[in-house]
Parts: sequence; C-alpha cells; structure tokens
Amino acid sequence: MNGEAASEAFIGIGRTAMWCMLAGAIAAAGGCATMQGDGRFDFGAIGDMPYTRAQEPEYRNVLAALNASQLAFVVHVGDFQFDARPYNQNPALASMPCVEESYEAIYDSFQSVRHPLVLTPGDNDWADCWPLKAKKADPLELLARIRARFYPEGRSLGQRPMAVTNQSSDPAFAIFRENLLWTIGGVTFATIHTVGYTDNTGRTPQMDAEHQERKTANIAWIKRTFAEAKSAGSRGVVIFTQANPGFENFWPADRKTRYFIPFIPRGQALPSPKSAFGDYIATLAGALEDFDKPVLYFHGDTHLFRTDKPLYSTETGRAFENFTRVEVFGWPDSHWVKIEVDPSDPQLFVVKPQIVPENRASRQSK
Repeated sequence: MNGEAASEAFIGIGRTAMWCMLAGAIAAAGGCATMQGDGRFDFGAIGDMPYTRAQEPEYRNVLAALNASQLAFVVHVGDFQFDARPYNQNPALASMPCVEESYEAIYDSFQSVRHPLVLTPGDNDWADCWPLKAKKADPLELLARIRARFYPEGRSLGQRPMAVTNQSSDPAFAIFRENLLWTIGGVTFATIHTVGYTDNTGRTPQMDAEHQERKTANIAWIKRTFAEAKSAGSRGVVIFTQANPGFENFWPADRKTRYFIPFIPRGQALPSPKSAFGDYIATLAGALEDFDKPVLYFHGDTHLFRTDKPLYSTETGRAFENFTRVEVFGWPDSHWVKIEVDPSDPQLFVVKPQIVPENRASRQSK
C-alpha cells in the first residue's frame, strides 16, 4: 500500500539495540496471557505500520500497548515497511525499504512482543519492491527471504511462541510457509497470503505465475481451514490476510447501486474494475453456504478501520449474517484492534478498536 510520506527505520546495530531495550522494558509489564476460566480470551491485530518518520515512535507506542495487554496472540496483517515508489521520490523522508536493514528491524520489533506474534506479508514487503532505484530488489528473492526468516516451522514469532501448522507441511505446497493454521479456545485461526490491489498480477509473466501458484495454495488453505473447523466442531473461524479484496465489486447489482448512490447518481455506470480476487470471494462464499458459526475476516491494505458484513450469498442474494470483515488501522493512524472471544455470546467475537492515547491526532490539546 502506498504512503505519501515516509520514515527512516532504525538502522543497523543501533536500531536492533533499540528494539532489544524496548523488549526488556515492556516484558516486565505483565505475565503471559492465559485463557479465562470461562473460556474467554482476547487477541490483537495491527497492520500497515510503521511507515513514516512520525509513525515509528507511534509504532513503538502500539507495541507497548499490546505488551501491556493480556492477549493470547497478536497478528500483523502486513505492509511493515514503506512503499518503494514514494521512497524513490524523496529518499530523505524514509529509510530504504526492501533491504536487509529493514527486515532486520521489523523482525526485532516483532520479537519484542511478549505474546505470540504472527505475520501475513503485504505487497510493500516484497511484491512492490521492484521499482526501488537505489538498489536492485528482486521480489521473488525477497519473498523467499521473508518465508525463511519470519516463518519458523511449526511455531509463531514473539517472545512466547505458540504452535502453528504451516501449509508447507503438505508436500504439495512445500514453499508456502507463511500460510498458518492454529486453534485456541475452540476457535480456528488461519493466515492467507494475498497482497495489494492486484495480488501480484499484470506486471510480468513470472509474477503472474507466482500469483497463480500462490492463489492455488491459498484456495486450498481456505478450504482446509473450514474443513478442519467443521471436523473439530469449532466455535468460529478467523482469517487474516493483507489485501482488501474489494468485496463490493461482487455484490448483487441492487446492493451495489445502493452503496454507491452517495457518490454516483442513480443511472450512471457503477465501477466494475478487473479484480484478481474473484476466486477468493467465490471460495469464501462457498464455504459460508454450509458453515453457520461466526467468521471474522481481517485485512489491511486500504488503511480504513471498519467492521461490516460485505460477503453475499449467491444462493440468497443476501449478506451472510455470520461473516464480519474487520479492517485494521493503518498509516497514518497508529492504533490497534482488540477482539474479545466470548463463548457465551452467540456472536462469539466482540471487536474493540483500541486508541493509543499517545498517538491521538485529534483534540490532543483539549
């Protein structure tokens, strides 16, 4: 996801030392999160940060807030560095993305979190690194590096790693270490690796081939997630990914017209862009047709915190009542989302945006 300003990441040893000091300071904030006696637990989600110089200290504030909370785990939904294209326009505003120092710094920041931490990559993190002018950046090489560094086999990151299942444990999908599956408190969680506006399509034949291979793996992983949830009698499913798939593009015509009336007068053509996400939407909708437990779908990418019910059934033409999309905060807003999981609540999930006081942009002086 593009940013319009950038930020210098903490470089080299000094940056690593800063994260280590941060880890030491906040590790003392409290013990590990444990499930409550009634089966309730909380988890946190962030994404699209840190981008800018102003956001780097704000990102540290977010991490401190996460560490001060009792959480079962934290997920970063991708775009952990600045976009290469605006960086090219003004390198003075940002540290160089897509280089070893950037990956080292974000890894160290993740390891400063006292909870288990899971990442699903974003387009800024590898796919959109190719325009970088200051240094050659091969997206596929960077993707391989991310898979090797951020996805140890069978466990998460963070100071208290949790057990996860990597899709790479299936020989048919041996390279897809980043697609993860885990269960806590009778809830099934999964990451799905989709990125940006195009999911890495339309640039080169090589990138289109990467997209197709990854899409095949992603669709298989979505299907496995719901199959395992049904087999285990899960209370619900939570999916984390980076890309905003543009649910609205796939709405029934009457719902799409109603949605766009405030922006496009009735009778004028509604937007109908080419989308790389149609197969994902169809797979999700197909899974929801015979899964009646609550489902949360987290993404970042467009930096607009929201919760809604944007997935429609092709059988009824109505929204799936048990499906909720949550988009996390992102640059320039440096906050996080807490989800309370309460088995006694028929909705199961309670989504609570967490505004970090130190990062408030409005009414700071009042």
